[in-house]
Amino acid sequence: MKRTLKLMTVLFVTLLLSCGGKEEKKKEAISFGKKEAPVKVEVPKETQVPASKRVDLTNKGIGPITSITLDAVIDQKMATHGADVYKKMCTACHRADKKFIGPAPTGILERRTPEWVMNMILNPDEMVKKDPLAKALLMEFNGSPMANQNLSEEDARAVLEYFRTLK
Repeated sequence: MKRTLKLMTVLFVTLLLSCGGKEEKKKEAISFGKKEAPVKVEVPKETQVPASKRVDLTNKGIGPITSITLDAVIDQKMATHGADVYKKMCTACHRADKKFIGPAPTGILERRTPEWVMNMILNPDEMVKKDPLAKALLMEFNGSPMANQNLSEEDARAVLEYFRTLK
């Protein structure tokens, strides 16, 4: 009986020691000479802001549109036509007020020039190849390029006018 009690005590102590409280420490590699101080690389602020939120009111994009003058008052007839075109051609990838497959157009004219928006609508293939902001948007939206809907300049201008109504 004493022998069994001793054996049980030894097993119990062994079990306790093997299960508890042992803290593993990471072993450092042996190196000779000086240790190098870790280098902290700062990411430029521009790359920290997603392309869809970045403001660039100087870039006019690449395409047929070089200059647009927007009237102070929104042309409601043109905006209504633009809303129809947008609903037919754009809602497969864009939602007016939230990120979907592509960015939301609400407030786009606070972040982009009207020329850039028009060139992106009319010339998305070349914009994605050559415009740095369009390239960044492509990367942000998982490589989903904007489809060329082959809109006329009048339809694209109507869509732009519709974007002006989105707040």
